[in-house]
Amino acid sequence: MSEVHRIKCGNGNCYIIENGTCGILIDTGKKEFLHQVVESCKQYNVKLIVLTHAHFDHAENAAQISDMFGIPIAMNERDSDLIKSNTNQELSASTFLGKIVLSASLKDFSARTMSEFKPSVLLNDGDSLSDYGIDARIISLPGHTNGSIGIDVDKKHLIVGDALMNMFYPTVSMLYHDKEEMLESARRIGKIGDRIIYFGHGSPKPNRKWA
Repeated sequence: MSEVHRIKCGNGNCYIIENGTCGILIDTGKKEFLHQVVESCKQYNVKLIVLTHAHFDHAENAAQISDMFGIPIAMNERDSDLIKSNTNQELSASTFLGKIVLSASLKDFSARTMSEFKPSVLLNDGDSLSDYGIDARIISLPGHTNGSIGIDVDKKHLIVGDALMNMFYPTVSMLYHDKEEMLESARRIGKIGDRIIYFGHGSPKPNRKWA
């Protein structure tokens, strides 16, 4: 049985899924939190980095951690354009709070650049992570970005990246590249059943109807 460990990185989260013998790192955080994420990885036999999407606050440390531990990076190919620049997929917001978050995010997107990397594992809907020792499968959750994915662990835990957010309160993503896809992904999460939802931003909550 796998456990999910939250690594708090400011207002964002990374996670390690581990089963006692090996682990997978989910997202890598901003460069300010590199040491914290690396120290957490050292506690487990981490064999893979999975990026829920390629925004810098989730992927900025991917290249360095991959090099340090000699492990591959996995993500969905539809987010590959974000590696070069997070501005390559336009974001929008509808709510007042969402527009505040969007304004701050766009400033960061323009000011920060990630060390470029090439994912060696391309993940698609339904893919299993059992080759890396973890009973988990990939769920496609586009909308926040084109290639956003979630990780369903032991049919008990669901890591959703920014497909949902709990930055101020639990909700569908406040920022989206495609609003209709974002809402459909939120509906898909709600229909998956009894899970603890692990957000890219905020503390875990039980699953429910989201949209």
